[in-house]
Amino acid sequence: MSVEEFDVVVAGGGPSGSTVAALVAMQGHRVLLVEKEVFPRYQIGESLLPSTVHGVCRMLGVADELAAAGFPVKRGGTFRWGARPEPWTFSFAVSPRMTGPTSFAYQVERARFDEILLNNAKRKGVEVREGCSVTGVVEEGERVTGLRYTDPDGGAHEVRARFVIDASGNKSRLYSNVGGSRNYSEFFRNVALFGYFENGKRLPEPYSGNILSVAFDSGWFWYIPLSDTLTSVGAVVRRDMAEKIQGDREKAYDALIAECPLISEYLSQARRVTTGRYGELRVRKDYSYHQTTFWRPGMVLVGDAACFVDPVFSSGVHLATYSGLLAARSLNSVLAGDLDEKTALTEFEARYRREYGVFYEFLVSFYEMNVNEESYFWHAKKVTNNEHTELESFVELIGGVSSGEAALTASGRIAERSAEFAAAVDRMAGSDDGDMVPLFKSQVVKQVMLEGGQVQLRAALGEGAEPEEPLFPGGLVTSPDGMKWLPYRPA
Repeated sequence: MSVEEFDVVVAGGGPSGSTVAALVAMQGHRVLLVEKEVFPRYQIGESLLPSTVHGVCRMLGVADELAAAGFPVKRGGTFRWGARPEPWTFSFAVSPRMTGPTSFAYQVERARFDEILLNNAKRKGVEVREGCSVTGVVEEGERVTGLRYTDPDGGAHEVRARFVIDASGNKSRLYSNVGGSRNYSEFFRNVALFGYFENGKRLPEPYSGNILSVAFDSGWFWYIPLSDTLTSVGAVVRRDMAEKIQGDREKAYDALIAECPLISEYLSQARRVTTGRYGELRVRKDYSYHQTTFWRPGMVLVGDAACFVDPVFSSGVHLATYSGLLAARSLNSVLAGDLDEKTALTEFEARYRREYGVFYEFLVSFYEMNVNEESYFWHAKKVTNNEHTELESFVELIGGVSSGEAALTASGRIAERSAEFAAAVDRMAGSDDGDMVPLFKSQVVKQVMLEGGQVQLRAALGEGAEPEEPLFPGGLVTSPDGMKWLPYRPA
């Protein structure tokens, strides 16, 4: 078996893997990335957030390439959800951190988007080997010191490295080597059935590129425009309704669409794609989870290998690329000899857990505010199936999440913010002009947008960015170029 040496070896070439690999290679370190598939390849998760486009992708150097790719522009989101009977729209421009030329994202065909990021990693000096399946890690005592993989011809290889990054997604075979356990949320255990259509209806301008999310009796639909004619359409149903998507997928899909009048209307003149990359009707378990530890000496989990949260607010690629950025800062700091491994990776994990926790908290708030109890399936009382009130059930459910992190266990705080969020939506629904300002004054919404806005500003301003304050007592701050961590030294 051949043995090679690198500074960092990354398992997985999706957005998290390509991001961390490129950002570490850009600091002059030797990086190998192994990917089991050959790009371009199909992937779900097509809706981006501004912090990915204008923050991480700008740091990677692909912002102009994305702009030239012709992806639909997403200026916010549109929902048939909550107290308002008609669809309502929010705009990224409402946030003062995203107002102006960066108040948009893209809807992307992931095969194209992921290939852009992987090719960029190659240009930045990453050695990329596709068609290679990782078989395990190499350990020496408490430390992970490398990994093993097989090449397309079945040949066995071993790579030794200072750090192993698991970016191989929710089906990772490696994540358990980091220790701890994968804890699944009892609140978000859903199943998605999805496919693609040509010539579906579009929202009115200037929001024709928005994702449309529609709640209905059995769950909710996503409706994502991927080009002028192609649309991704998925039905997400709760676990106890999984029988609705069993058996004949065509019949199940048609029945779910028929159950949702707004989606039926948007697809009335459309034709489902039945051949090629988008011709298959696919099923995915949309379970939310987090690993109880994100790293051990020599090994780090990023992207879905570490955690995943319900996709209604398009957080998947954001969390993937953001975790890649956080991990790269830690590795760059350690490899340069600026910080010890424990200090740097503790900062990585704390920030990644915080961002995951904020989205989790936000989504619980979002799902708790629907006014139609009979048709709304995410009520905590129905999930827990107990005799307590809905609020008590909700607090007990969230309080029982065994995560060890304050954002998910501070049940009283989450319950308070859930009520606040619901009130904000109710006030918005009572406004004749559909004014979104009450929603964006909600603390949970502010929190969700805060870190994304900071990433964008850091990428845009670089050395000219305002000095940071640490997010946690005794924590680190970002270097002016955004590529490393620095000890906090108050002026």
